Amino acid sequence: MLLIGWLVATGVLLMSSVARAETVQIVALARTVDDVLNNIRNWILGLLGLVTVVFVTIGGLRYLMAGGDPGEIEKAKGAFKAGLIGFGLAALAPLVVEILKGIVGGV
Repeated sequence: MLLIGWLVATGVLLMSSVARAETVQIVALARTVDDVLNNIRNWILGLLGLVTVVFVTIGGLRYLMAGGDPGEIEKAKGAFKAGLIGFGLAALAPLVVEILKGIVGGV
């Protein structure tokens, strides 16, 4: 009987706290289209920079562990090439965002 009373009291307390919960208003961090596009550019730069570092690291490790094997050395060179392409894309990301700004009409 005591257990049932305790469960009922707990249920009443939990339900009353849920009923009094206040809603949360979400405020956007970016106020203009320019801010949104700048945030997109920063994300693109960060992701492409990360990809570049990963591929250059993989290329370096493959080159070190190749042991003179020409096939592995070519794979390492391919990874370096992919890293440099990633770096080039990261460098061009601001240009892409500026083109998008011109299309959308941002200042």
